[in-house]
Amino acid sequence: MKTTYRALALTAVAAASLALAGCTTNGGAVSNSSSATQTTPAPSSTTPTTPTTTKGSSPVTSNQATDPVVTGTAGAAPTIAAPTGAAPTTLVVHDIYPGTGAVVQPTSTLTVQYTLMAWSTGKVVESSWSSGSPATFPLAQVIKGWQEGLAGMKAGGRRLLVIPPALGYGAQAAGPIKANETLIFVVDVLQVK
Repeated sequence: MKTTYRALALTAVAAASLALAGCTTNGGAVSNSSSATQTTPAPSSTTPTTPTTTKGSSPVTSNQATDPVVTGTAGAAPTIAAPTGAAPTTLVVHDIYPGTGAVVQPTSTLTVQYTLMAWSTGKVVESSWSSGSPATFPLAQVIKGWQEGLAGMKAGGRRLLVIPPALGYGAQAAGPIKANETLIFVVDVLQVK
């Protein structure tokens, strides 16, 4: 219940700040399956934001003191501060900013921008922002951490996922990702079909 009130309070503060500053949105256009266009307001690029802690619609335990801090604005690559402390052993999900478009379902096909950091090194090992094009895939065909962590998210939002090895690649090494690595993803959902 506290998380809901905190999220509402932070949303109200953000909305008031945008209105007072006379800002225009900096988000990219987001299309849902009906081809409607929606724009997401940009959070402050100087203040890290973690307004909600959710897994779908259920709270997820996390230690915000050690979770990675994510900054950046809508439509631009995020910056992730290297984590501190021990990696969590359960899935951690934070909405950096919520979307307003179509809701991600387990059977959805998504188009996303993402950044991946390895917990153990604090280094970005992969980014669709750097490669120059977003990724498109059926949610049912990716790692469990994405399946569980992105379900319920709305197009136009940005979400932090901290994925323990059991929900990621496990004991299997995958390129620059070593075996039993905890994965830090920041995912922007651009489109949901």
